[in-house]
Amino acid sequence: MKNAFIFPGQGSQYPGMGKEIAENFRIAADTFSEADDALGLSISKICFEGPEEDLKLTANTQPAILTVSIAILRVIQTEYPVKPSYLAGHSLGEFSALVAAGAFDFGDAVRIVRARGKFMQEAVPIGVGSMAAILGVEPDILTDICQEAAQGEVVSPANFNSPGQIVIAGHTGAVNRAVEIAKGRGFRKAMLLPVSAPFHCSLMTPAGEHLSETLEKVRINPLQIPVVTNVEALPNLDGDHVRELLVKQLSAPVLWDKSVMRMLEEGVERFIEVGPGKVLTGLVKRISKNVEVCNIEDTMTMKTL
Repeated sequence: MKNAFIFPGQGSQYPGMGKEIAENFRIAADTFSEADDALGLSISKICFEGPEEDLKLTANTQPAILTVSIAILRVIQTEYPVKPSYLAGHSLGEFSALVAAGAFDFGDAVRIVRARGKFMQEAVPIGVGSMAAILGVEPDILTDICQEAAQGEVVSPANFNSPGQIVIAGHTGAVNRAVEIAKGRGFRKAMLLPVSAPFHCSLMTPAGEHLSETLEKVRINPLQIPVVTNVEALPNLDGDHVRELLVKQLSAPVLWDKSVMRMLEEGVERFIEVGPGKVLTGLVKRISKNVEVCNIEDTMTMKTL
């Protein structure tokens, strides 16, 4: 059976994540210790205990989710024979996929994503930008809605998650106008999301510039397993291409639906979500009814392997 390991992004976090796996597997506990040492702070405590307000801070959320995902991955690698043919991650999750592919040292990746979180939050002051989910709308119609709503501001598709589920991002006023226009056209399931910044739109360009400088200082190895990237929805094995893609990813839409479709075309029969929550498991189910999916986040779910 051809497997794909997929890794969650921001929004999948919850207080207590990773604690049970760290208590039951030494390699997972060591992974949390490695992250704490790399960051010079107890990201493990934030994962295990919260409080939720601290965990929700972007600069904490990103290394926290990465650490939990890699701790679970390492348990799978040591305890189970299952191997991935492809890797992918949603936004932040692409860093987890790149660690799994051997492109990044884990310690480097944890430091990078903490900096990435700071860059993303600092790029747009709180309240200036927003994101919203528009359900049941076709991409071309949503593009028209965004163009009508812009009025000199930024608003554009940010996440193509699954058929009929697209997220937009941009200036708060433009996002609000887009939501109202969508509702006026009959798309009643249009709602603002509780996020602190407008990810994956042109407002993130300054964050991309800072991330580029950070990535220039880090060694990136050739990938041992192809990673299907957010920006291109194509498998990548070229370590030299990673920096460019990760910088573009901050201001370009996440092509998650196309990424999953590409892996299906490559013969993937099972998608295994490695990390906290079941967000990606749900999205894959919406994209294809004829594929096996599971999420692995604790010892109970590991039994499904």
